[in-house]
Amino acid sequence: MIETIKTIILDFQDISLQTGVPRRLGIETVSGKATVIIGVRRSGKSTYLFQIIQGLLDSGVQRENILYVNFFDDRLHGLKQDNIGLIADAYYSLYPEKKGSETVYCFFDEIQTLTGWEPFVDRLMRTEKCEVFVTGSSAHMLSKEIATQMRGRALSWELFPFSFREYLDSKGTKNKGPLSTKDQLLVRKGFDEYWETGGFPEVTSLSKNVRIKIHQEYFHTILFRDLVERHDVSHPKAITDLAYRLVDNTSSLYSVNNLTGYLKSLGHKVPKSAVSEYLEWFEDAFFLFTVRIFDSSLARSNTNPKKIYCIDHSLVTSVSSGILVNSGHLLENLVFTGLKRTFSDVYYYKTKSGREVDFAVRKKDGSRMLVQVSESLAEPQVKKREIAALTDAMAELSLRSSIIVTRNDSGKMEIEDKTIDILPAWRFLLDVTE
Repeated sequence: MIETIKTIILDFQDISLQTGVPRRLGIETVSGKATVIIGVRRSGKSTYLFQIIQGLLDSGVQRENILYVNFFDDRLHGLKQDNIGLIADAYYSLYPEKKGSETVYCFFDEIQTLTGWEPFVDRLMRTEKCEVFVTGSSAHMLSKEIATQMRGRALSWELFPFSFREYLDSKGTKNKGPLSTKDQLLVRKGFDEYWETGGFPEVTSLSKNVRIKIHQEYFHTILFRDLVERHDVSHPKAITDLAYRLVDNTSSLYSVNNLTGYLKSLGHKVPKSAVSEYLEWFEDAFFLFTVRIFDSSLARSNTNPKKIYCIDHSLVTSVSSGILVNSGHLLENLVFTGLKRTFSDVYYYKTKSGREVDFAVRKKDGSRMLVQVSESLAEPQVKKREIAALTDAMAELSLRSSIIVTRNDSGKMEIEDKTIDILPAWRFLLDVTE
């Protein structure tokens, strides 16, 4: 095995790095802590590592001082928890002069595939002169358990598929500072393209048929590699049927009881506890996200119906049956992912009179922000409904402003001492990443 690892290390020394589009994830490395980058499969984590590596090379770090291992490499199949230390042994047998005298930059890609990686990384940082960067596609890498096992030696960052601003970066479209009329036209054209393709880097320039095929491949890989195999699921058909059901109901309310009843109607004998566990696994894989009602009582927040969203709105169109999902649901999903990139806690809000506001988030300064999503405000009845929900919510939460996100409408409404900003989705997505 050690000779195989040596070959993998040396192979990397010879490859030309594909660094792709610079990402707007402003990580900060901290001395003595491993940098952990997590996110859904195919979101660009490996490419982001290559960007960091290229930055090190540009700053004068020697290529031999960089150790890169991708744990998806089939040649590492025999690597287990009790012999993971062979990676360090292999590297220092190639470069013994660097041990204890030069900083070695270690990049471990998709390390969560190997059980027991945390003590190895912890030991490496304590006993060797190393800076460690790790990627994985499991939210468990954020958990307190990981932090405990690594004794506080890890700092985690989340990487999503391209945001709208990153998508514009990939097309070379100006999206910062004052935008001229021409710039705005190009941004709007970019939004129409982003609406179709979504944010997964690999598919942004592909034809519709190929994009759909690749999205479906992502869907099945996430299901079987990140859920069925990782958790040794005894009812894989049940978890697949549940995933399809949730994608078909993107941006809609669900309850565990209803989902359990649905699976039973298909002949699956799956208890409620298993369904709850499946939902946690979907979120753990950064695939489907649950949004709870905003409530000071945790018990009420947990028992009320919840809403489901997908990591990428275009993935929804490629996978869903199309019967239940409409463009309004997709716009709401797009706004959700824009918020999720920026705010750790995203909720929906229900007023005392039963009116619903799509999103309530807490900003970094501690204040709250309400966001309502409506494809169009052209219909007077729709406009009246959305405004009524926001004005009620603002009054209950003592807020003076809120936002309605639409496909194309823009404007501002003053209602007594309160303001509602009406923003087209392209402008909202650029503003929220600021």
